[in-house]
Amino acid sequence: MDPIYVTGHRNPDTDSIVAAIAYAALRNACGEREYEAACLGRVSDETRIVLDRFGFQPPKRITDLYNQVRDLDFDRPPILNTGVTVGRAWDELQDYPSIAAVPVANEDGSLYGILSRTDVANYNMSNIASCVLDQVPLFNVLSVLEGRILNEAGENTDTISGEVTIALPQSRENLLFQKKESVVLCGHQPDMIRRALEMNVSCLVLCQTEISEELRDMPTETCIISTPFDAYRAARLIFQSTPVGRICNTQGLVCFHLDERVDDVREMVLKYRHPSYPILDESEKVVGILTRYHLLRPRKKQVVLVDHNEASQSVPGLEEAELLEIIDHHRLADIQTTNPIYVRNEPVGSTNTIIANMFQDRGLMPSENLAGMMAAAILSDTVMFKSPTCTQRDIRTAERMARIANVSLDELGKAIFSAALDNKSVDEILFTDYKEFHIAGHCLAVSQVTCVDSAAVLRRKEEFLELMRKTVADKGFDLMVLMLTDVLLEGTQILYVGDSDTIQQAFNVVPRDNTAFLPKVMSRKKQVIPMLSDLWG
Repeated sequence: MDPIYVTGHRNPDTDSIVAAIAYAALRNACGEREYEAACLGRVSDETRIVLDRFGFQPPKRITDLYNQVRDLDFDRPPILNTGVTVGRAWDELQDYPSIAAVPVANEDGSLYGILSRTDVANYNMSNIASCVLDQVPLFNVLSVLEGRILNEAGENTDTISGEVTIALPQSRENLLFQKKESVVLCGHQPDMIRRALEMNVSCLVLCQTEISEELRDMPTETCIISTPFDAYRAARLIFQSTPVGRICNTQGLVCFHLDERVDDVREMVLKYRHPSYPILDESEKVVGILTRYHLLRPRKKQVVLVDHNEASQSVPGLEEAELLEIIDHHRLADIQTTNPIYVRNEPVGSTNTIIANMFQDRGLMPSENLAGMMAAAILSDTVMFKSPTCTQRDIRTAERMARIANVSLDELGKAIFSAALDNKSVDEILFTDYKEFHIAGHCLAVSQVTCVDSAAVLRRKEEFLELMRKTVADKGFDLMVLMLTDVLLEGTQILYVGDSDTIQQAFNVVPRDNTAFLPKVMSRKKQVIPMLSDLWG
């Protein structure tokens, strides 16, 4: 069963990661076992502290939700080895009447060629004219004829070659086999058997008859095989002993990989118009066959969004996926759906506050470790309850989760916000909790770092500004802001690149050298973005 991904926003923070884990756990606990937590970016050091403390692994990282070949209901016929007989291959094609071709693979599973019904038909028609076997493995011949070896020469034979002939009465001398390189089929015809053994023909096939001890013991190089079929049927079947590797198409093959996008595959199919295309996995092994009909209705990936509802912050390819639910505590943004979905958006300080209440609604209690991790996420997103986004529900919920986990909120908060920033590059710090916004025709980005010593981070001011200027130039932003939210100062030191008048008017401060301190400002969502939105109308 395909998973339903539960994912937070890009550059995920602790609330986003924990919300994905907690909501997947909630739905799976209710019996819907296909929910899987996922994340869209690097897990921050703060989040790793929380995960490690409560014994959780980071969620699976996904890069997009575009429709891929793996999402198609492509055919999975048997994958034939190059040595398989044409007869066996034809039986497989008959078992799958809707499939025009089957893949042929090497010993290691990699693609060798593709065998179609047309290839088999062309081979059979060519045999009518040539009637020649060429170095066909003996085991293949025994298989199609249901035969057994009758003499010592046969035990020493590995391949069969020669013109296939049905022995006629000896009175028709002009129709007798004349060459040593012959495969002779005959019934109860002692004279013909003797003639074949004396000529040392390549192979003698006895059809529905036995051989006398005298003839069996004759010195000869001929491989003698016994078959339960009559000569006419044996003559047809013996050509089906040829390995499919000799007749399948190996030229101009077009194949696709499981992770290729359906849109790209559709263009290739329109270009080449082959009836079938082999599908390969990550190890270049054949896993199936694709036709143009499989492209009509790809299975859409299914996803639940937590802690965001804005397309620019969500997973690439969301427009090709099936969005099932949104659990969030931010403003409503621009995501659109084709069908009605479940949305739970509440004015609280943390998505985990909402999910904890959903556990209560379903009469479930999170495990001790999960409850402890949810308490940590609430502390992180509300900046230890000092953010203006924090509500009494957040505080009560965090306290309840802490009681279940038997942890101290005070001690837990200090452990979270004491994560050292000294050893991180400016790139890591700037883009760990980074979001882009589009407001009234203005494009901007706001990053936030929560710490207990903003002065230490400010010593690298010029490094941050240099990287921010480059980002603004590359992406064409009107403004970029880095929020250094100091838990102890209960305010935020900002660094910015853009119009100083915008900062002054939006926050009623006088900025100096691309910096300003915003007392009591702790929230990007509730105090920074709304101020800029009001300014720009």
